[in-house]
Amino acid sequence: MSGHGYCLELDIEDYSTALRLQQSLNAARRKGSIPDTVIFLEHQPCFTVGRKGGFEHILAGEELLRQQGIAVYETDRGGDVTYHGPGQLVCYPIIDLSGYGCDVHAYARRLENVIILTLKHFGITAGRKEGYPGVWVGSTKIAAEGITVQHWVTMHGVSLNVCPQMYHFSLIIPCGITDFGVTSMEQILNHPVDVADVRRVMRRQFSEVFDLRLEDAALEELRRMADEAG
Repeated sequence: MSGHGYCLELDIEDYSTALRLQQSLNAARRKGSIPDTVIFLEHQPCFTVGRKGGFEHILAGEELLRQQGIAVYETDRGGDVTYHGPGQLVCYPIIDLSGYGCDVHAYARRLENVIILTLKHFGITAGRKEGYPGVWVGSTKIAAEGITVQHWVTMHGVSLNVCPQMYHFSLIIPCGITDFGVTSMEQILNHPVDVADVRRVMRRQFSEVFDLRLEDAALEELRRMADEAG
């Protein structure tokens, strides 16, 4: 590997807490206080609405959302409304694209390649659908993608449906797309899938696709480095 970076592996995190962490690490990366850093985690159940909007694509009322324990957040990533929850593996790279040709489209394709290669390891053939971001298995989306770039440093990323609560997707129009459905690894393979196993494979594929050797990092150490960066 020609590059070196950090990997932060978290458990199931509140979306707003993870967003603040991304923002602080993004600022630290822009100042050169930390190397390229990749976060892997799952989220507490939530709907997030991106820059395209999409509140009208939330089909459930407040009472049902409370019953299901689903929070709603407005965020600065690209895209429409999407769902996050346990059983969905999320990858948030904080990467300086200056080292990757300052090409946002190429970066997005690399992220999709990470997912496609991860799924291939588990025997699932996936690919892209022209005109639609993310990763698809046939006519169903298995991974959503939404990114933000600030001064060539990335935030947000991709989310892979391993074994989430699929009912929650029925409470929105995912990504505002009405013509195609959503699926998961568990649905396709028809047997339980361990998120930890998928995480290990995705981390390895990320390292290979981005030519980046990832060193384990502790949350408190990264927070300290970000705080020192101001």
